[in-house]
Amino acid sequence: MSVIIAYSVPVFLALMVGEMFLRRAGARGYERRDTLASLAMGVGNVVVAALLKVVTFAFTVWLSRFALFDLSHGWWIWLLLVPAEDLCYYAFHRAHHEVRLLWAAHVNHHSSRHFNLSTALRQSWTTPITGPIFWAPLPLLGFAPLHILTAQAVSLVYQFWLHTEHIGRLGPLEWVFNTPSHHRVHHGRNVEYLDRNYAGIFIVWDRLFGTFEPERAPVDYGLTRNLSTFNPLRVAFHEFRAIARDVVRARSLKGRLAAALAPPGWSADGSTRTARQLQRELGGS
Repeated sequence: MSVIIAYSVPVFLALMVGEMFLRRAGARGYERRDTLASLAMGVGNVVVAALLKVVTFAFTVWLSRFALFDLSHGWWIWLLLVPAEDLCYYAFHRAHHEVRLLWAAHVNHHSSRHFNLSTALRQSWTTPITGPIFWAPLPLLGFAPLHILTAQAVSLVYQFWLHTEHIGRLGPLEWVFNTPSHHRVHHGRNVEYLDRNYAGIFIVWDRLFGTFEPERAPVDYGLTRNLSTFNPLRVAFHEFRAIARDVVRARSLKGRLAAALAPPGWSADGSTRTARQLQRELGGS
């Protein structure tokens, strides 16, 4: 996995520089402070992931001892592994939008008001901790740990090109694959776009599980409450701080648990709304 990513990084940076010089009507382009924040987040993610890699790989190897099948040989296993890995990614991604404590680990990726290839590098410093459990079914099914790492790297590389405003819709491919159009929706703060299009490679999961939304209205990028900072530390940890504040203020055990584990936007007094509540209100208006 690290080899694939290492060879990909120079390509990522070259494409990002090339995109900076492109001009398209309606595209927000790049902003220096925003881009630097994204790059800082990307570097931090790489460092944390590298430090944890021995632990996470050992966990995967340990789980493989209990495998139900032997899916470690033959070219055909990739026809199973790539979609299976993508389904695990869908579960990981959806959970990190629907559980506030997990959202705190993922929210930084959505914190940019711009949408360009540098946004793809705005990765979390904490999802390397919260994420590995979502891929546990793969070694238990019998896929080899090294093959799993490779499939994860392929997914990560695939998702880089999705972060651009310079590629329009791609015809029939839109029915099966995640595309820039689908992923622009995912990064939108428009009410109808909240918590939609979680796919990594295959958009079919969203179509099957009811989380698909096509790109119709122009996308307003960012968070429902945007940040006013480009400080990487605040970008990385602001939601954890907000959770701690709300847990302390809660008046009951149920309230404390909800402050950490309910969907983002939940509030005991109804002063804020979750994505589903906002969408129901939009549908009823």
